[in-house]
Amino acid sequence: MAGKVKTRYTDAELEEFRDLINKKLSKAQKDYELLRDGINNLDSNDVTDTSPTFKVLEEGASTLNKEEAGQLAQRQMKFIQHLQAALVRIENKTYGICRETGKLIPKERLRAVPHATLSIEAKSGVRK
Repeated sequence: MAGKVKTRYTDAELEEFRDLINKKLSKAQKDYELLRDGINNLDSNDVTDTSPTFKVLEEGASTLNKEEAGQLAQRQMKFIQHLQAALVRIENKTYGICRETGKLIPKERLRAVPHATLSIEAKSGVRK
């Protein structure tokens, strides 16, 4: 009798992944808050008390920093959304199943990229 092919992760395995994702999600949300606070200048050293020449230079640098922080914040929010979607897949018991091949994504890949929806095989376009 051939070994049964595993079609989904066990509830215990899903809980292990849920813990991992929740930890990453908590850190990602804290990082997002820091970026958002930086954009909003909540802890700012404003340029109001500097000379006009330095004020222009600092305002330009400040604008550039805000733009960079804004882009980082957008990327962070996208990462948060991917992690939240992974938690939904855990609830649905579809977590870890490649959306193209239907096979289980290896645990090593999910530990490295817990929001992955494609196996390396599918992502690289290699089919067996």
